[in-house]
Order: sequence, then C-alpha cells, then structure tokens
Amino acid sequence: MTLLLKKYKKDIIGIALGAVAGYFYWKLIGCSSGTCMITSKPINSTLYGAVMGYLVAGMFKKEQ
Repeated sequence: MTLLLKKYKKDIIGIALGAVAGYFYWKLIGCSSGTCMITSKPINSTLYGAVMGYLVAGMFKKEQ
C-alpha cells in the first residue's frame, strides 16, 4: 500500500488540490444563471478541477 502511495503521490496530490480548487471556484464565483455546464453544480466543478489537477500534476512526472 505504501509503495502504491509513493508511486502515485504527485497524482493524488494534484487530484486533491484540483478538486478543492474546483469546489471553491463554484462556491466563490460559480454561475448565477445555472446554465453553465461546469460551474452550475458543485459536483461538476469539483470533478473538472480534479481532472485538471491530475493533468497538471502529470506535467511534472519524470520520463522513464
């Protein structure tokens, strides 16, 4: 289990930070009309942030 966490540490941190950022984006800015696909619901915004966090974290991986 610890080996798995060590291997995917950057990915997990990126997903967590992205999800938190996505939630706070919905909470603080959001979409007042409810017609925005990503920011109209907190789950959409949180999942989008998690995906973006994963992609950003992937930019810092070492090539093997």
